[in-house]
Amino acid sequence: MSPHLHEIPASERPRERLLRLRPEALSTAELLAVLLGSGTAGRSAVEVAGELLAAFGGSLRRLARAEAVELQRTGGVGPARATAVAAAFALGRRMEAEPARATSRIRSPADVYGRLGPLLRDRRQEEFWVLYLDTQSHVVLERCLTIGLLNSSLVHPREVFGPAIAAACASLIVAHNHPSGDPEPSPEDIAVTCQLVESGKLLGIPVRDHVVLGDCGYVSLSERGLCR
Repeated sequence: MSPHLHEIPASERPRERLLRLRPEALSTAELLAVLLGSGTAGRSAVEVAGELLAAFGGSLRRLARAEAVELQRTGGVGPARATAVAAAFALGRRMEAEPARATSRIRSPADVYGRLGPLLRDRRQEEFWVLYLDTQSHVVLERCLTIGLLNSSLVHPREVFGPAIAAACASLIVAHNHPSGDPEPSPEDIAVTCQLVESGKLLGIPVRDHVVLGDCGYVSLSERGLCR
């Protein structure tokens, strides 16, 4: 049985060890324990953290995908602790996306993946985003338009092109994630792309690309010849 926190020498408790050593010296459960702050009656913060991690198969990726309400199913994890854990993962995703957001210019599908991939990789629903660009390919506006399965009834050209007209954008790029992690486009993805490309031609606002984002990569429909 693991010792309770009061039985652990102060210098060996997770928070103190983090202050004294590098974070890499702590186990995953200990780092989670620092976020949780304290344990409960009869259970140390490290024990609660271990149970929380075990509830998601010991996988940080699965833990990162969980909603705050799911985290609270582990005893000792209330709203404050659940939101602290969720916020930590959100900060990590934003940090990963930060280099790509240091410049607003989009030169390739890889730039789109670097900008949106870390933010959308752990989402459990498809999210459809639009990057609105000026004549120099700088992002002037970025919007999540829909959440849910992608199809032509959910993604309507007026929702996509309305902001582009209002902001006098020169072109746009659309992107969405596949929660499965596989970025291979579906027939619905291709149908939506063709619909938007044709609408863009009529409005004089070209759709430069549709980038489908997966866990470890992306597919550019422009590179496949579907955005012409």
